[in-house]
Amino acid sequence: MRTILFSSQNYDRESFLGASLPAGIELQFQAARLSLDTVALAERHEVVCAFINDDLSAPVLEQLAAGGTRLIALRSAGYNHVDLPAAQRLGLEVVRVPAYSPHAVAEHAVALILALNRRLHRAYNRTREGDFTLHGLTGFDLVGKTVGIVGTGQIGATFARIMAGFGCQLLAYDPFPNPAVEALGARYLELPQLLAQAQIISLHCPLNDHSRYLINQETLAHMQPGAMLINTGRGGLVDTPALIDALKSGQLGYLGLDVYEEEAQLFFEDRSDLPLQDDVLARLLTFPNVIVTAHQAFLTHEALAAIAETTLHNIASWAAGQAQNQVLG
Repeated sequence: MRTILFSSQNYDRESFLGASLPAGIELQFQAARLSLDTVALAERHEVVCAFINDDLSAPVLEQLAAGGTRLIALRSAGYNHVDLPAAQRLGLEVVRVPAYSPHAVAEHAVALILALNRRLHRAYNRTREGDFTLHGLTGFDLVGKTVGIVGTGQIGATFARIMAGFGCQLLAYDPFPNPAVEALGARYLELPQLLAQAQIISLHCPLNDHSRYLINQETLAHMQPGAMLINTGRGGLVDTPALIDALKSGQLGYLGLDVYEEEAQLFFEDRSDLPLQDDVLARLLTFPNVIVTAHQAFLTHEALAAIAETTLHNIASWAAGQAQNQVLG
């Protein structure tokens, strides 16, 4: 069964070739993103394996179906980039990796908190240049601080356990409270109350019609002045221009992003020799109290291995007529 992996990096190749390859699956690795310009590469491939920034809009899906593709196997939990009604209309089945390593993403969120708080990015650059002064690097103790967790699924719950270990007070917001998070002593509140009480807010919820721009000019105003915001969830959870205004006014004291709403044309590519055309991201990167990483929270050996194993299992199960981890339109 011919399977093409778009947006595949060296680490994808290593994890997939190191996994247990089911009989009958033939892998082809393609570095290019899936788009209307590259969709012809998938011709005569029954399975297209796509990542988060691949284009799976209706026009691309139509070309895939016409070329013989029957299954879209996502190497991700999120599927906002898939036109599910179009896939259903074209008879394309869609499967995903619902969970790989909640620890990977949760730990990255904590890493952003620690780096922002103790100004590690600034300290690193200083010492490399021979500047060993400490002015401007003062942080705060995490113990006793109030942390607001927006979304308490597997990743949010894992993040909650880590922050409880630091001695933080936990607040949570989720339409479906998680007993495991409550067992840590977390109190569930409505979002405005959580934002008003938390000194650190971390986003771990899916992106849907209800959560898009959950953090906007109005909700930012509910936060404590100087609060820290971390987003390792989905770029569309925040209204990015509103973040800039909040940073300029000091309402937002720290910002850590691993996702960005307009990341599709930027992340996972080396553009260091090119001018940054995204004015919003360029402005964000000028703030000393902002750290942006390029959607790397998932990038651990354990998570990559789990993604590869689950994806290959999804393909084999579908081929056997017993599809698992389906995404339904």
